[in-house]
Amino acid sequence: MDDQELDVRALLQKEIEKTKALIEEYKELTKPIAPENSIGRISRMDAINNKTINEAALRKAETKLKNLEFALSRVDEPEFGQCAKCNGKIPVQRIMLMPQSRFCVKCAR
Repeated sequence: MDDQELDVRALLQKEIEKTKALIEEYKELTKPIAPENSIGRISRMDAINNKTINEAALRKAETKLKNLEFALSRVDEPEFGQCAKCNGKIPVQRIMLMPQSRFCVKCAR
């Protein structure tokens, strides 16, 4: 395993931990909103809107986590770093920036 693979592995593990913490935060923010008289109608509508936004962010973070874990499971495979569409080499800079990406820049468009 070369230094670039070690860097990618470390980046993936760090990003997985960060994403897991973010997911837990979003789960707290998406808990049901209890109907309280003191919150007011407008404030309650804002809270419901914020909950909806946080639910979308939670789904996105869960998808990212799934992709990151998939990428980490493939780091040792010879085809890691190859585009899933054109089989070209994905630049290391792209892997470092978006480790969950399975496509080169050209195919991702």
